[in-house]
Amino acid sequence: MTGLHLKRIGILTVRGMDYPPTRRLSEAAEPRGCRIVPIDPYTVWPVFQGGRPALAGDPEVHALDAAMPRQGAEIRDASLPLIGHLAQMGVPVINSRAAVERARNKFFTLQSLAAAGLPVVDTVFVSAPNGMPYALDRFKADGAVVKPISGRQGTGICRMAPGDPLPPDLRAELDNRRGVLVQRFIPPEGRQDLRVLIIGGRLTAAMGLQPAAGDFRANIHLGGRGHLVELPPATVSIARRAAFALDLEIAGVDLMVDAHGAVFVNEVNYTPGFRGLEAATGKDIAAAIIDYVLGVIQDKRRTQGA
Repeated sequence: MTGLHLKRIGILTVRGMDYPPTRRLSEAAEPRGCRIVPIDPYTVWPVFQGGRPALAGDPEVHALDAAMPRQGAEIRDASLPLIGHLAQMGVPVINSRAAVERARNKFFTLQSLAAAGLPVVDTVFVSAPNGMPYALDRFKADGAVVKPISGRQGTGICRMAPGDPLPPDLRAELDNRRGVLVQRFIPPEGRQDLRVLIIGGRLTAAMGLQPAAGDFRANIHLGGRGHLVELPPATVSIARRAAFALDLEIAGVDLMVDAHGAVFVNEVNYTPGFRGLEAATGKDIAAAIIDYVLGVIQDKRRTQGA
């Protein structure tokens, strides 16, 4: 790439370059004239100097052409200001701080989806332990799925029925005033679980997910298996609208189709993993992400007349 500007794409992550998704993005970036720069939000600090936004800390983090927040479940409130700060410095950030804040909270996500007229599973947000009996009674003997408002890869999710004791980790969520979601249980028999990747408002890849034997959760990291699927246009539309409702440029949309064919938006992930998608579809997802980011960089330069 001699004589050309080597584009620098920052990835906000608490993990290093050896983390598989970051490594895959780096592999896709290099032949496209890009360098991936990992940004640990706890070693890079937003500052204002003379009234102008700047960065302190890691000297490698400078002159970025774009940035992608990919902290995943490790994101904490203290890492959020850096996202908005980079945008204030004129760095295109994919996805924005506001979108990340909505998507990292599963109930905020449901509020945005429902406001957009999208189908969501019957849900109760419980903010204190005394709300659990009421929430579980709403779903009767069929039981309910109980999950923390943030998390990834199916961790912390369990099925409960009225009278069941609350697991310690979920009890801690309530004791610490974070709240939990109690949702109608949709049996895996006859159910179809889908992961749909939307980039720039377009369908990039989709796969079906088969839960491991004896589990109702279809996450790859919990033993679920992915396979290639062809989505009907109506289902693609729901996934695209879900990403739009959260204002996410890159989104992993989790859909459930029950035994009667009703489609529900389960979750929307602002930092979707893609190893399972690449394996199931044979597509180079990392390259698709980098190509989109390069398009954003080009659009910015065109707008600025560069």
